[in-house]
Amino acid sequence: MKVVEPAGWPRGAGYSHGVTASGTLLFVSGQIGWDDELHLVGDDLPRQTKAALSNVVSIVAAAGGRPDDIVRMTWYVVDKRDYVANRGAIGEAYRAVMGRHFPSMSVVEVAGLIEDGALVEIEATAVLPV
Repeated sequence: MKVVEPAGWPRGAGYSHGVTASGTLLFVSGQIGWDDELHLVGDDLPRQTKAALSNVVSIVAAAGGRPDDIVRMTWYVVDKRDYVANRGAIGEAYRAVMGRHFPSMSVVEVAGLIEDGALVEIEATAVLPV
C-alpha cells in the first residue's frame, strides 16, 4: 500500500487523501457497534465506533488480512455534532483497533441506520497481499 498525497496539500487529519495497492480485493459490508450476539455495545458513539471497527478488522482477519491491509473506509454517522464533540474519544477508539494506520476515509451524516440505536456504520475495502 502506498499513500498518495498531492504536493503542497496538508496531510489529512486521521486519513489519507489517496491510496494505491495491489492484491486481492476484500469488500467489507457496513458494520455497526454490536457484539458477537448482535447486541449494541452501548449508546455512545465512541464505544459503538470501537466495536464497529473491531467487527471490520475481524472480517479482514478472517480473510487472512490485517488492519494495515484496509485501504478505504466510509463511516456513516447519525449525528455529525456527536461525531465532532467526541472526536478525541473516537480517535482513541480508532487507534486501539487500527493503530496508526490511516487509509482513505469519508464520514457521512445520515438520517438513520437500519438497526435501531446504531449511531455509526463503517464499511471498508481491503487489499490483501497475494
